Amino acid sequence: MSQQVQGVVAPGKNESVRIETIVIPDPGPGEAVVKIQACGVCHTDLHYKQGGISDDYPFLLGHEASGVVESVGAGVTDVAPGDFVILNWRAVCGSCRACLRGRPWYCFNTHNATQKMTLTDGTELSPALGIGAFAEKTLVAAGQCTKVDPSVAPAVAGLLGCGVMAGIGAAINTGNVGRGDSVAVIGCGGVGDAAIVGSRLAGAARIIAVDIDDRKLATAKTMGATHTVNSRTTDAIGAIRELTGGFGADVVIEAVGRPETYNQAFYARDLAGTVVLVGVPTPEMKIELPLLDVFGRGGSLKSSWYGDCLPSRDFPMLIDLHQQGRIDLAAFVTETIGLGDVEKAFARMHEGDVLRSVVTL
Repeated sequence: MSQQVQGVVAPGKNESVRIETIVIPDPGPGEAVVKIQACGVCHTDLHYKQGGISDDYPFLLGHEASGVVESVGAGVTDVAPGDFVILNWRAVCGSCRACLRGRPWYCFNTHNATQKMTLTDGTELSPALGIGAFAEKTLVAAGQCTKVDPSVAPAVAGLLGCGVMAGIGAAINTGNVGRGDSVAVIGCGGVGDAAIVGSRLAGAARIIAVDIDDRKLATAKTMGATHTVNSRTTDAIGAIRELTGGFGADVVIEAVGRPETYNQAFYARDLAGTVVLVGVPTPEMKIELPLLDVFGRGGSLKSSWYGDCLPSRDFPMLIDLHQQGRIDLAAFVTETIGLGDVEKAFARMHEGDVLRSVVTL
């Protein structure tokens, strides 16, 4: 039997979000209903609201979440009612060409729940990243649920559902940062700071944080940056080279998603170094680089999809490291808020006042 809950909906492009009554169907085959306990306010949700991802309004926002499985549909064996889970937006299929090659983190056939959540008038909702977790409960594919240690705080656990995992994974999985490497991270919001944490965890010797906001640079230092560069007042490329013996960083992680910052990343890396793009650009953005420089500088230009993570492998591992005190995931939680505060949280995010506002229920 379907049930009704409260959730945060973006009704149209750049319209203020509002709380609506959401109809959640019973889980069908391969699906699960999850009672949400916490959900981070991510830039991707703001992109949905602004029309930067699609125009398939109305959207049920929220995706960076943790909660408890309430019920499951037929054929679900990996999770059961009562399990504490982190939701992920890349439920791997196990049978596409990437999965069959042993690279499930690249799965080309990820899936979401088949049934639709709706408004009470029957209007179908588009859940953000197939999740829609700014709600008391949500319907997802069971493969989007990853069991973790239930003793961890929900507000902390949920962050691995998107931004923190994207940043840590960009460093460790995509960038292959190793012991003694030099790393530059351009853009020190939540994802960039997570890349700093990941670089430190991997043993990087020098971690250079680059941003235009001194407040963010100060926070980056607490996350593990060894040096900071304010690119509003200092040439970022020159500063990174100077801090790396004139050569450039071994790995440069671009966590902004803009052509000008990507250009900085490209020229701030050492010969044969690696650029990792984890910042999300908008559809109209383009880059222009001399092809001779692409050839002559060598190395790798990579994009990081969700930190190239495998949730079943990475989420429990990172929760364990947090529980051991080896990484401080709680440092990313600036404030906890209610469902009615999401619009204000978007404004605070835009002003650079928070790493993460987290909705708790």
